[in-house]
Amino acid sequence: MSDEKLPIAPRRETARGLIAALRRRRGLCAAAVVTLFAGVGAALLAPWIIGMMVDDIVAGGAALLPFGLALAGSIAAGAVLTWAGRVLLARLGQGSIRDVREQAFRTALAQPSARIERAGTGDLVARLSGDVRAVGQVVEDALPAFLTALFSIVLSLLGMGLMDWRFALAALLVAPIQYFSLRWFLRRSAPVYREHRVVVAERGQRTIEAVRGADTVRALRAEERHLAGIAEASEDAIALEVRATRVRNDFNVFLNGAELVGLAAVLVVGYLLVTGGEVELGAATAAALYFLGLFGPMGSLLYRVDDLQDAGASLVRLFGVIGLPTPAERSIRRGAERESVGDSTALRGTIDVEGLDFGYRPDRRDLDAISLTIAPGERVAIVGASGAGKTTLARVLAGALPVGGGAVRHDGSAIDQWHPHDLRDAVVMLSQEPHVFAGTVRDDLALFSDADDERMRGVIAQLGADWILRLPDGLDTEIGEAGHPLTPGQAQHLALVRVALSAASVVILDEATAEAGSADSEVLDLASLGAIGDRTGIVIAHRLSQAATADRILVMADGRVVQSGSHAELVATPGPYAELWAAWTAW
Repeated sequence: MSDEKLPIAPRRETARGLIAALRRRRGLCAAAVVTLFAGVGAALLAPWIIGMMVDDIVAGGAALLPFGLALAGSIAAGAVLTWAGRVLLARLGQGSIRDVREQAFRTALAQPSARIERAGTGDLVARLSGDVRAVGQVVEDALPAFLTALFSIVLSLLGMGLMDWRFALAALLVAPIQYFSLRWFLRRSAPVYREHRVVVAERGQRTIEAVRGADTVRALRAEERHLAGIAEASEDAIALEVRATRVRNDFNVFLNGAELVGLAAVLVVGYLLVTGGEVELGAATAAALYFLGLFGPMGSLLYRVDDLQDAGASLVRLFGVIGLPTPAERSIRRGAERESVGDSTALRGTIDVEGLDFGYRPDRRDLDAISLTIAPGERVAIVGASGAGKTTLARVLAGALPVGGGAVRHDGSAIDQWHPHDLRDAVVMLSQEPHVFAGTVRDDLALFSDADDERMRGVIAQLGADWILRLPDGLDTEIGEAGHPLTPGQAQHLALVRVALSAASVVILDEATAEAGSADSEVLDLASLGAIGDRTGIVIAHRLSQAATADRILVMADGRVVQSGSHAELVATPGPYAELWAAWTAW
């Protein structure tokens, strides 16, 4: 199976998406920009007032109090308006990023599971967490600073020009130096940031794989190999960060040189104009103060380009997810909905497999020419040695892996024609490592159904999980990482109750009770039967006692189904299952 990374959106498409998000808040956008602009303008009245104070002092005036009050008023008004503008801008930015995040998450959920599996869940997690966090930090800090700096530069140059156009011209001498410095910086830093994001996603993928398979890693004594892989990705990320730091330091040298040139030019022009009697000393003072005041905004503006570029690298990854093609809604809908209108084609749970082939790598077949039919309500057990292809077959039937060759049909429709939402409603798969969701027990059980407390209690009793109601707060007990701890057997039992509450027509249990101890195994085996009920059931059997109660047993070896029949038929027939059963009963 090829490794297909999630796409990166073109910058033009990303810009269109951002503009669309801002348009939904155009009133807030206008208010934020106007308020921030007014705040910067009020603060920049201070150099003008100081210049007038200098002229007044030179002329022998004594009106210091009015000038002092005006100066204090401009500074206070600038501070208040700038604060209000930043608050409005933060609301605008966070709201827009929330829309982008939710849209990306919604699009990801609408993708076939096989598509996300091919890309690697680490890449998706990095985009929906790390990239969103990076953009959020820029919106909260860098964007207001960038706009404040931009407005300060524009208004400062305007103020200098109003005093004498030659002051503004002198200040603009730095523009070519800064322009070419910025172009140099962007050309060298953009590839580094993009590559850094990819490497971070790869490191996340390797970490997730190692954590999820921690027991297997320990059993195979492969800890060092996995740690080496994570360390390699970490070293690559560190090397890229060092490269980015070196580029930023070189950029600083150019910026400091530009500031030296600009300040020298303004001071020389001021000296010449004052000595020539063309401007007053106060105007030259104000011009110098305006340029000195530009040091901070110019540096901030150019430095924030670095942050904005980093955020841009994250945004194109987020919009890459948003741009994924979403399968169109189809006529296949939830069975309950179809039955409610009397549709004779309501979901039944029929599965047809013809010549199924699949390989994780192009040069190897993990499933080879598998053909079978599972009738509605039939319970099928799949057994075989480790590596025989049992879990791979289950994941293909659930839609978590693509059909490599041949065909897989649910209720007569090819699995790739189903909308992912409908397929997830129709087929539920539970692995041997069930997840306990953070929240109350009620929240956990209601994630995939709209069952009320009465139905929950009924299913809990039916599956012999009365211990749930005996928890400290019953259905209101907080569980998950920070909540009431559950044993592995309890976590599996809870997951089986959740499966029983779902409206799926097909239930796939992939060694869902394998982690249970001997004290829990019989209870969980009975709960598994109750969770399947009268629906189509596929059980990857860890214990042959589970297989013995199935309607039909499939024995797999080397990616093929080598035997098929009932327990009685297979035990009476010499072959792999009879040998497994003999070993099981002898043990």
